[in-house]
Amino acid sequence: MYEERVVSGMRPTGALHLGHYHGALKNWVKLQSEHPCLFFVADWHALTTHYESPEVIEESVWDMVIDWLAAGIDPAQAVLFIQSRIPEHAELHTLLSMITPLGWLERVPSYKDQQEKLTERDLSTYGFLGYPLLQAADVLIYRAKFVPVGEDQVPHIELTREIARRFNHLYGREAGFEDKAKAAAKKMGSRKGKVYLQLRTKYLEQGNAEALAAARALLEEQGNLSVADRERLFGYLEGGGRMILVEPEVLLTEASKFPGVDGQKMSKSYGNAIALREDAESVSRKIRTMQTDPARIKRSDPGNPDKCPVWQLHLVYSSESTREWANQGCRSAGIGCLDCKQPVIDAVLAELAPMRERAQKYLDDPTLVRNIVADGCDRAHKLARETMREVREAMGLAYT
Repeated sequence: MYEERVVSGMRPTGALHLGHYHGALKNWVKLQSEHPCLFFVADWHALTTHYESPEVIEESVWDMVIDWLAAGIDPAQAVLFIQSRIPEHAELHTLLSMITPLGWLERVPSYKDQQEKLTERDLSTYGFLGYPLLQAADVLIYRAKFVPVGEDQVPHIELTREIARRFNHLYGREAGFEDKAKAAAKKMGSRKGKVYLQLRTKYLEQGNAEALAAARALLEEQGNLSVADRERLFGYLEGGGRMILVEPEVLLTEASKFPGVDGQKMSKSYGNAIALREDAESVSRKIRTMQTDPARIKRSDPGNPDKCPVWQLHLVYSSESTREWANQGCRSAGIGCLDCKQPVIDAVLAELAPMRERAQKYLDDPTLVRNIVADGCDRAHKLARETMREVREAMGLAYT
């Protein structure tokens, strides 16, 4: 049911690397077995910073989906689709822009932050100012319950919640709402309907959070309710109107501590990345030539792992015993830097080998990827159409 859905997207602006895998994809692989997941190629979002070079986006779209599949995303478990192929995203974005105060967009922290960081790009466009609103539409159109994000993206989800709340407040007050909600409760059956109303009273009169959670769980179990009745009962539960758009919750993703081969954050633009499908020889060479503790000039000089980027890779890949060996060996000069790097090289190659193997069948037959995305677009389109039908009706746009 839509209350449990997870939605997340990624911009196609270049080859995916181990930073992407440990920062997002590894978590996606886990989530797809726990929730109904929708993962999309955010090609419209890529235009906010790369509108002058769309060829980068076009080249990256299919490669990125292959990287997802290589990383373990399973199209049998998750819906994979391309944002621009679902025009309802743009329609909802347009309609939400009618009710979203300009100040809400201007206060999003990443708005000024990226303007300062990406000074070489023209960001004085509405598309860049409005991209958090398009992000909100991406999530709200699927009535997602959860959005996996890093700490820096939490304000975007808070904005999404505020927009959903404002929309529901403006358009969820249908005539005869209370009578329709009570009639919907009766459709649950006399016993469950009575329990729902008791829990609602307990929450509204006492602010009992457990009663609210129990009532929500009860509603989520009901398979015989229409979408409209479900929206009414969720809204009535909290004393409001219809919950046409669902307020999503944050699934906080732990920040990736994966460094690039130069010690900085891994990024294609820094030229310090290890791609998910990079060949073994290139990967080995990059890690072997990684910088280490700058104070360790000679093999006999003791080092400090805390000042060495390779140690960050040990924290990701190595067992406790291997970390202890590397830590003690570095500090005592008992091992050289190349010795220290070898277990990391072995671990990275072991992680990437099955990814290259999974990717190969899609590289050999590109129609497999096209078919997966086409099927995902059909499934996403069906869900998006359902939401937009409700949105248009609520906003008085369902006339013929």
